[in-house]
Amino acid sequence: MDVAAELGSARDAFARQAWSDAYTGLSEADVEQRLDPDDLVRLATAAYLVGRDAECAAATERAHQAYLSLGRTGPAVRCAFWLAVPLLLRGETARGGGWLARAKRLLDDQRLDCVEQGYLLFPQGMRLVYKDPATARAAFDEAAAIGERFGDPDLVALARHGQGRALIAGGDLPAGVALLDEIMVAVASGELSPLVTGMVYCSTIEACQEIFDFRRAQEWTAALSGWCAAQPDLVPYRGQCLVHRSQVLQTRGAWPDALDEARRACERLSEPLNRPVLGMALYQQAELHRMRGAFADAEEGYRRAGEYGHPAQPGLAQLWLARGRVDEAAAAIRGAVDELTGRLRRAQVLAAYVEIMLAADDVPRAREASEELSLTAGDIGAPMLRAVAAHARGAVLLAEGDAQAALDALLEACRTWGEVGAPYDEARSRVLLGLVRRRLGDAGTARLDLDAARQVFRRLGAAPDLARLDEPDHGRPEDDAGLSPREIEVLRLVATGRTNHAIADELVLSEKTVARHLSNIFGKLGLSSRSAATAYAYEHGLAGRGR
Repeated sequence: MDVAAELGSARDAFARQAWSDAYTGLSEADVEQRLDPDDLVRLATAAYLVGRDAECAAATERAHQAYLSLGRTGPAVRCAFWLAVPLLLRGETARGGGWLARAKRLLDDQRLDCVEQGYLLFPQGMRLVYKDPATARAAFDEAAAIGERFGDPDLVALARHGQGRALIAGGDLPAGVALLDEIMVAVASGELSPLVTGMVYCSTIEACQEIFDFRRAQEWTAALSGWCAAQPDLVPYRGQCLVHRSQVLQTRGAWPDALDEARRACERLSEPLNRPVLGMALYQQAELHRMRGAFADAEEGYRRAGEYGHPAQPGLAQLWLARGRVDEAAAAIRGAVDELTGRLRRAQVLAAYVEIMLAADDVPRAREASEELSLTAGDIGAPMLRAVAAHARGAVLLAEGDAQAALDALLEACRTWGEVGAPYDEARSRVLLGLVRRRLGDAGTARLDLDAARQVFRRLGAAPDLARLDEPDHGRPEDDAGLSPREIEVLRLVATGRTNHAIADELVLSEKTVARHLSNIFGKLGLSSRSAATAYAYEHGLAGRGR
């Protein structure tokens, strides 16, 4: 086959989205006859889509220089944009920013009115989405107008998608979600280039996860999986696609499959290395390890996720709580919440914050966080977030001794979890529901709730939840005056004659925390001395029982 025929065959493979054939054909043609810049762009695109990042960057840079030598500044700037985007997505902000700065200088020097002006506005807007949604939206508005004026569907889609993300970040969820759905119609119908299609798919699913819209996340994850499956050679989006699939499978209760997908994502994202998304995959894998009781693997996963730029919280704090390191968990989760701005980002951490604050017997802080969650859930309206908020509200009300109000909140949580299709979360709410019903004197129904939760935990392999459910605390006498599980542990040890120092050593707490627990115990029971507390423990069957 001569060079012209070989090149024609490679171009045809590119048009058919046969990426491996296109990459091989264009690469071979480039050896025999150096490609023109348009074919170099095709080579770069095919290289990226078969997972050859270094070859993609090299071809794109060559195309950039070739366009400049021909005086075609606009396409050269487009190449600079596509050199910057992968770098920025991998967290290489200095190099990515350098290419964007060069692109802007080229346009400024030539004073060009071209579509590439709009492309350079897109990363500027994405950088500001969470910091300044209004300014980000203005940048996307301008980019969309440029895209419309020049008839560039890729730029219009990117800009409109950015507008949706900015609207969501700014608090207008209905308008933002509607815009994301509108753009996804163009994505799913094949109207856009493969690079833009993959970017918008992944960003939309990420947005759905952020706003607790499980149904949309599930729907678009399935669509992304189908898009990838239709192009067997496609590599870049498979890693992130697997992370999202793992998250969906986790929520649906298919934990072994979710863990397999997370592991595969880690493998695919390690070569070539994509630091931010690999961090997300490692965190997801650690979450599944934690819930299954593989604590050492979970801690290592959270550590590695942090090294790749993904926050280790709230998962790491929840792990420390599961290991009985309550004070460390409380300090970590307080720091995580204090660092977060934006109600959606805070909502992703507040549920864990409520649980940990209650374990630390800091009910006022737990209530404050629960109220914030409820306000956010009411404004957003996502069923999953409503269930999260109802569970947190029920847990706080139970700790405060308002069993009737807690019952209503937990019934709402269980009902909504069932509608969403989240068996593990429903089982956790059902445990609290069982405790509330027992507090209200309905021991029979309480047993049914606890048994139902036990069956789910056993089926999923949720060893830590199963162990907590079978602890003596879940069968303790009803006359406990609203003491928390930790307070009952302290009371039992007081009844053995241990000092605050000895109790702190045994429970891995600080003496200050033990003293606070004792103060709470005395206040709830109306007692004034350790001897009176000891007598109460013996009278109510709390002394001498194992932890």
